[in-house]
Amino acid sequence: MARNEVVMPQMGESITTGTITKWCKAPGDKIEIDEILLEISTDKVESEIPSPMEGVVVELLYEEGETVDVGKVIAYIDDDPNAKPSSGGGSSKSEAPKEEKVEAKAETTTSAPSNSSTSSETSGGRRFYTPLVKKLAEENGVALSELESINGSGAGGRVNKEDFENYLKNRKSGGASTGKAASGGSGSIQLSTVPAYGANERVEIVPMDNMRKAIAKNMQSSKLTSPHVNSIVDVDMTNLVNIRNQIKDDFKKSEGFSITYSHFVMYALIQALKEYPEVNASIDGDNIVLKKDINMGCAVAVPGNGLVVPVIKGADNLNLTGLARNLNDLVIKARNKKLTMDDLSGGTYTFTNNGSFGVIAATPVILQPQVGIFCVGTIKKSVEVMKDNSMAIRDIMYATHTYDHRLIDGELGSKFLMHVKNTLETMDPRDLL
Repeated sequence: MARNEVVMPQMGESITTGTITKWCKAPGDKIEIDEILLEISTDKVESEIPSPMEGVVVELLYEEGETVDVGKVIAYIDDDPNAKPSSGGGSSKSEAPKEEKVEAKAETTTSAPSNSSTSSETSGGRRFYTPLVKKLAEENGVALSELESINGSGAGGRVNKEDFENYLKNRKSGGASTGKAASGGSGSIQLSTVPAYGANERVEIVPMDNMRKAIAKNMQSSKLTSPHVNSIVDVDMTNLVNIRNQIKDDFKKSEGFSITYSHFVMYALIQALKEYPEVNASIDGDNIVLKKDINMGCAVAVPGNGLVVPVIKGADNLNLTGLARNLNDLVIKARNKKLTMDDLSGGTYTFTNNGSFGVIAATPVILQPQVGIFCVGTIKKSVEVMKDNSMAIRDIMYATHTYDHRLIDGELGSKFLMHVKNTLETMDPRDLL
């Protein structure tokens, strides 16, 4: 019989943390292999995580709402069916350990939390804090009595890492203040937190959800990591518009879904990546990592949950129909929240289509550790001057190649973009299905 570790899984190549949104089991519960243990969220997806083993959940080390680094132990499962739960741990589903109790001083009072759920975590002047929060408080010179002023967003109103860091930022900017209580005559100290922007009934404060916080963190990190360069070109899609109109009904009848311009663009991107493999690479310190496989990521909008980027593995081995089938399957899974870790990992280049929103052009942010991302806008009719100086109404689409200037110079970035343009303007999808 053994006590086994459960670690925070990696939900994608660029994912470094995950947020525990729900524990589905409590200490003492029995669990089967592949039975759901917890739900986590990242900037890409919200997922149910199955148990890797059968046994008894003996300890949960983190609370709901806490963000944990990939690879860290988050729970213990004992394969002994008679195992008893540990008395320690930070889970909201287990009794907090005695050493986590902090008793407020008799002469100290705190401002009443606005969240009624906090009452479940405070009783008789006691409040519970995780070891992480206590450590952060000690490192930043925040007294335990001052912690009482922080309204927690964790389960039961507990203060988590994000709550503490937000409070600390506000405190350093002068938003947090202390003063003597105006009533009671006991000389007690009352702490209050004042928003940095001031109280205003015309302002509504909406906390970010876990996925939005992770997206914000990763997008900022990407901008700080990669010097972004954007090259934009107009693509004459008239030929493809005409051919698609000819084949779309038969394609939908045979495949059960519609063929779209995204499928054509992805095919053209793959041909360009074969020609310019540096664009399919990544950077590791001072090394360039050239990848033999082309794994095409495609951004998918999920209503209410931002964007996810599932990956078509081995996209360079598929014809146009194969690409379309794979993308359709991933879109369905994304919108039903059924994407797996494998679906979201291993991408080598990313494509995003803003045209469905009516946008003409955009300059997206690179998905680390990739070195490029391709974006197309909507197709609009435009009067164009042709090579023979005649004028014609054409279907024009703008395409943006955003690339990491540490590896891709303007010449390579432009050649890659023009290769895609040329493929789109000359290809005949009827030969590729």
